[in-house]
Parts: sequence; structure tokens; C-alpha cells
Amino acid sequence: MKMENKSIRLTFTGILTTAAVYFDMLAVPVLVLIAAMAADYITGMTVAWFRSEISSRQGIKGIVTKVCYMALVAVAMGVDYILYGTMALVNIELPQTTILGLLVTIWLIINEMISILENLSKIGVPIPPFLTKVIRRLKISTENKGEES
Repeated sequence: MKMENKSIRLTFTGILTTAAVYFDMLAVPVLVLIAAMAADYITGMTVAWFRSEISSRQGIKGIVTKVCYMALVAVAMGVDYILYGTMALVNIELPQTTILGLLVTIWLIINEMISILENLSKIGVPIPPFLTKVIRRLKISTENKGEES
């Protein structure tokens, strides 16, 4: 049993290490995005349960939406790859390789945080107004930074 456990941990560590190297600066933000998507899904389903509006169709729609978020990150990473490769061909070096991928990932994390706060509010959890303001400002800052790029 111990050998199986060790093999699973070794495999898991290898996968995470490979992903971190592949994603470069995006490894941590993508993991945060996945955690935020899970929290949003859980809080959204909790709201539906509280309101007796739980629906498998809505649940599946939520999961599909989250998968599409990851597709959006992949598209942004693809654009980064093309830009970085094109610039390298004309001997222009960019300071980092994941500009758009990082912006899109952060923007999605912020959207998920806003949604989580909305869900928590619907459940009856008191939300400090300053937290909502900070998150909304972060969203605007991220959007402005994206416009500058």
C-alpha cells in the first residue's frame, strides 16, 4: 500500500512540475483560477439549493462555462505564443512570454471572485463593502492594462 501511495505522489508531483515549467508564470494563476471556479460553482449551487432551484441543466451549464474559461486562457496563451515567436523572428525580445494569458487569467479570477461574493451575499453572508470595491477596482485596472497592451 505504501508503494502505491508513493507512486501516486511521485506521479502527481511530476505532473505539477511539468505544468509549472510549461505554463511558466501562469502556473499559479491558473491554479488560483481553478480554485476560484470551484468555489464559484459550489457557492452558486448552494444558492440554487437554498432557493430550491437546483437543476442538473443549470449545473451542467455552469461546468461547461468553466471549461470554456479554460479554453479562453488557452486562446490567450496561443496568441502570446504567436506574438512571442513572431517578435523573436525579427530579433525583438519581449520581457515575458505570457502577457495576454496572464491578463485573461487574472481577469477571469476577478470575475469569479465577484460572482462568489454575489453568491455569498444571496446566501446571507455579510460582505464587507470595501472588499467588493477593491475587487471591482482590480477588474477595472486589469481591463485598462489589457487595453494598453
